Amino acid sequence: MEENWQLRRLRAIADYQFGRGVGSELFPDGVRLVVSKSTGDVRRVYVGDKLLATLRPSDGFLSLTVEGAKRLMEAVGRRRHWVKVSQEAAPFVAKGRSLFAKHVEDADPNVRPGEEVVVLDGEGRVIAVGRAVLTGREMKLFRRGVAVKVRSGVLEESK
Repeated sequence: MEENWQLRRLRAIADYQFGRGVGSELFPDGVRLVVSKSTGDVRRVYVGDKLLATLRPSDGFLSLTVEGAKRLMEAVGRRRHWVKVSQEAAPFVAKGRSLFAKHVEDADPNVRPGEEVVVLDGEGRVIAVGRAVLTGREMKLFRRGVAVKVRSGVLEESK
């Protein structure tokens, strides 16, 4: 019973953070929840042996892994929380390097600073996840500065 409540809460957080209906797509029945021994709160979410997301204790929001980002993009498509990178910068971002504004080809105009974003290559494949530093509009307009602080790249996670 306890795990059901925690899964519903986790899905509600995902719905709030990424859009209505995303929670059940991102976290289907059968996910494994790792709970903190000291607080009893969910810390990590797995499907099988693959980590999908961690719950940040600082603000209560989700930090996605590349695997979680792939599931998110399947659930919402390119409707929300995405940034498209130039071909020349894609290999560096895939290794976990930050994405600079001059290498942003396109972005969801509704992205706000501090939000979780998925970085896509020119063909729409997920190559990294991170936190937006600029708004989606600023990412496309600016020619200087960091647009996304990349937390993890697809080449970095495959090691």
